[in-house]
Amino acid sequence: MSADNSCADVSVPLRNLLNSVQCVRDRVKDGESNESSGVFNLSNFWDTLTQAVKAASQEATKLSLAFSKPPLPTQEDGEKFAESVQKSVLALSTVYYWLPKSHGITLRRLVRDATAEVLDGIVQLVDVIVSSPLQSLSQEQLQSTGGVWSACDQFAHLPRDNRAAVLGVLASYIGVVKDAIEEMEQAQAETQDPFSDVLDDEDQDSRGNQDTYWSEEDRQLMAPCQGLMKASAACLRKLLSAVKANGNVSMPASVAQLDDLADIAKEISPSVDDLVLSLYPPMDYSGVDQNACKLTLVLKKVLDIIRASHVCLEADLNWVQFLNGALDHNLQKIKALIQGSG
Repeated sequence: MSADNSCADVSVPLRNLLNSVQCVRDRVKDGESNESSGVFNLSNFWDTLTQAVKAASQEATKLSLAFSKPPLPTQEDGEKFAESVQKSVLALSTVYYWLPKSHGITLRRLVRDATAEVLDGIVQLVDVIVSSPLQSLSQEQLQSTGGVWSACDQFAHLPRDNRAAVLGVLASYIGVVKDAIEEMEQAQAETQDPFSDVLDDEDQDSRGNQDTYWSEEDRQLMAPCQGLMKASAACLRKLLSAVKANGNVSMPASVAQLDDLADIAKEISPSVDDLVLSLYPPMDYSGVDQNACKLTLVLKKVLDIIRASHVCLEADLNWVQFLNGALDHNLQKIKALIQGSG
């Protein structure tokens, strides 16, 4: 049998494998959990999932090694390798489906994304092998194999319950809002009228082009806007502390409340970003007003959901009330400055 025929024969099970893994991956990304009336044990789930991830990594590695140097595997061996990889992929996806929504949408989303990333890695690896099965081990194949390993390694760092999952996403939101605040503070320090130190007040008043710097009116308006941003960061920090101290995953209702908190908190950072963008010169006061109102509404909604949830104890009502007051104060100041500028 010629090398070309051998290549064609062994590529058939690989192409079938590629199509199969792609289908499994797409179902994982779109699929629902298998809700059942049986008892679900979260600890057993993680043990089984860890073994399934390990098996998928090992089978992908075997496949990559088999096609790393001549001679090529026979069609029969190629079918065996493909079958082993397919079994490991189906096992991994099946275990993922065991995780019920009642144990947390936030947790399940993270496990889903991690599972899909492993399947994406295997798809890429098989695709590379199919594209160049006669070559020696290429850089692309090395990278694809490493990509599978990296995706599998992530499972060791996944949160083990919904409380930990929500803490993780809240921490990421805090980081985004903190970056936006620092960006605006840095821009304020760097952006000024380049002629302000050589022109007197009368000359400055006559200058019409303020597209690249903030006027004094702009800077006055920025202070309460930054107050709203800092209230956003404080709200997220306080929420994270409350979830860490009081978050409960023993009851489906409290698990669902944690998901609600994570979902509503997700709206904060985009609203902060919108406000930041509207503050850059030339400042559009109507845009600032609109975005400040939107951010305030989001934060008040977050505070209402916090207040009604199990993570908010009586002692937490003080900071919830304080932040509500800070929001009102800053928004009133923003509206007064905008009206005064007209």
